[in-house]
Amino acid sequence: MAEPAVQLLVTYDISTETLAGQRRLRRIAQACLAYGQRVQKSVFECVLTPAQYARFEQRLLRCINEEEDRLRIYRLYGDRERYLTVYGSTTELDLDEPLVI
Repeated sequence: MAEPAVQLLVTYDISTETLAGQRRLRRIAQACLAYGQRVQKSVFECVLTPAQYARFEQRLLRCINEEEDRLRIYRLYGDRERYLTVYGSTTELDLDEPLVI
C-alpha cells in the first residue's frame, strides 16, 4: 500500500545583499520548481511522496544560510480545495494532474 502524499507549502526569504545570497536565491527557487509549483514569488505548493519530501527538505537546507535566510515548510492536511481561497490573478496548475518537468 502506497504511503499518502505529503502536501506542503514552502516559503522562503533569502538575503540577496551579496552575490552569494543571489546565488542561494536562484538555487532555492530551482529546487522548489523541481518539486512543486510557484503560487507567489517565494511561495510554492508541493505534493510529494514521503521519500521525495525527505530529499526535497535536505536539498532546501543545503541551499540556505541559516544565519541570513529564512525557510518555512508547512505540512498541509485535508482537502486542499476545501480550505483554499485565491483572490487575484493566478496561473495555478492542477496538483492532481501529472507534472511534466
